[in-house]
Amino acid sequence: MRPIHFVAVALFATLAFPLEAAVDNAATPKPSFAQPAISPDGSRVAFVSGGAIWEVPSNGGAAHLMVADKGADSRPLFSPDGNKLAFVSDATGDGDIYVLDIATGALTRLTYADGLDELSGWSHDGQWIYFSSARDNAGGFNAVYRVRASGGTPMPVSLEAYRNEEQGVPSPDDKTVALVGGGLGAFQWWRHGIAHIDHGAIWLLKNDGSHVYSRLTPDNARADWPMWAPDGQSIYYMSDRGGTENIWHVQRDGSEAALTNFTDGRVLWPSISTTGKTIA
Repeated sequence: MRPIHFVAVALFATLAFPLEAAVDNAATPKPSFAQPAISPDGSRVAFVSGGAIWEVPSNGGAAHLMVADKGADSRPLFSPDGNKLAFVSDATGDGDIYVLDIATGALTRLTYADGLDELSGWSHDGQWIYFSSARDNAGGFNAVYRVRASGGTPMPVSLEAYRNEEQGVPSPDDKTVALVGGGLGAFQWWRHGIAHIDHGAIWLLKNDGSHVYSRLTPDNARADWPMWAPDGQSIYYMSDRGGTENIWHVQRDGSEAALTNFTDGRVLWPSISTTGKTIA
């Protein structure tokens, strides 16, 4: 297995101080940097700060603004060729998916729904964008959809009536979709600690309309943000099975191990480069 390099992105810092000193000694607000998206070649990182999307070289440097509108922008993801950036904006509702042409600055709106559409990934050929939504489920659970990157009608990939399914990402050969089944871990990503309602598992779904599933990981902990290795034979994802959110690596046969071993802090919203050499 090739070595995996990591790009660290600072997320949140909180300060505590006595209430009686709050007026006179209020802490100076600090910026937050979250939801890092590594470019296909690993050279750039897009991230969210102040409700806008920024970009910075992965080896450090000055950040510049990529997307800012009247709403809050989130979940940036580069296209496989690095020329486009998909993201979510709530400027037109609870959250719709847009695509930015990085060279021209042209924006294309892809989804139109009353609820939140949660972006999860691109197909390897860059033709499809995968996302999660509860748009068609009377029970309020998410299902996995895909829509053409050029626009069109979203089509369900999974649509189970009594189970939450989200974060679907297609394998490099587009034959299998890895998704999170059960649990609300990503929806409640902000919650730190063990709660059964957050527990889910990584499932593999045949991407041929047959609705054939196989469970890949246990469902006794958080399992969020699956990321395919370039050969399609293993998946990286976030889990708190060891007590703290870390990156885990699971093979198609179910054998797995923790890839990071943080004992403090949290690993959230990871993304992997197309080359498979870097995780942000």
